[in-house]
Amino acid sequence: MGSWIEPFPEGIYVRPADAWVDPSQPKERALVTHGHADHARGGHGRVWATPETLAIMGVRYGPQTECPVAYGKSVQVGEVEVSFVPAGHVLGSAQIVLDYGGERVVVSGDYKRREDPTCEPFVPVPCDIFITEATFGLPVFRHPDTGAEVDRLLARLHDNPDRCVLVGAYALGKAQRVIAEARRRGHEEPIYYHGALERLCRLYQDLGIDLGELRPATGVPKAELQGKLILCPPGALNDRWSRRLPDPITAMASGWMRIRQRARQKNVELPLIVSDHADWDELIATIREVAPKEVWITHGREDALMHWCMLHQIKARELNLVGYEDDEEDG
Repeated sequence: MGSWIEPFPEGIYVRPADAWVDPSQPKERALVTHGHADHARGGHGRVWATPETLAIMGVRYGPQTECPVAYGKSVQVGEVEVSFVPAGHVLGSAQIVLDYGGERVVVSGDYKRREDPTCEPFVPVPCDIFITEATFGLPVFRHPDTGAEVDRLLARLHDNPDRCVLVGAYALGKAQRVIAEARRRGHEEPIYYHGALERLCRLYQDLGIDLGELRPATGVPKAELQGKLILCPPGALNDRWSRRLPDPITAMASGWMRIRQRARQKNVELPLIVSDHADWDELIATIREVAPKEVWITHGREDALMHWCMLHQIKARELNLVGYEDDEEDG
């Protein structure tokens, strides 16, 4: 089973399509699940992806030779029927469904099962082979309710009118999700941002995601930022840029904030467990739901998930792909 798909360190090669899924090196034909830099690279000959992912790649890498595929549509690439269905990870993220020779393979990319106002929810697709991540593939990782975490953030903001709350959030997906979740909970004031977030926040708005009023934080008088919510890349939480803010309460939005040692290492005062990946229970539930004959695991905590599959009589293998990140910035 799946003899027509071959994993290499730089990506998954689909032989009858002569195409690669999420290749880490430039290829003539690339099928891309989503716009994060560990899955979407520049320099490919032709790129099949959702229109939103192609727009994100355009902002990050410049013009691509685009082959847009909307959710629910299918195209023929070589001898393979290829379709894209929502993965629920970030705007435009997709599972790539490959049908060939009577077999169906689903390459899920990165995915989550929680509701997210900035992207379409995950759609389970029954298949013969399910290729999954395992970023949070340990039983210790069980994410709390997202709304409760954002409520904690807003409560801290309201309780400290003379300070600001500075949230470290990955530039693509996480930052926009935190903003949108705050808006859903009634936070209508302007939200400020580090300049590194501007292009992607503007793109989200151009693509129809309502983020409310956003303002750049750079150059704003310190007094004006008191009592305000400010977002920045995780790397800017404790750098020189943040020192000009009014006594910031440092926060970080990531599934890795479950590990308190990581929060302490980053000098994070307010850890927010907000993840764009499935937790342990959701990984297991997803495998049960799509009911594959085999599970292939691309990256993360592979051993625990492989052990679970074997206990439940599901054949599993580790793909050992390189270049996929699982650090706190894309958690």
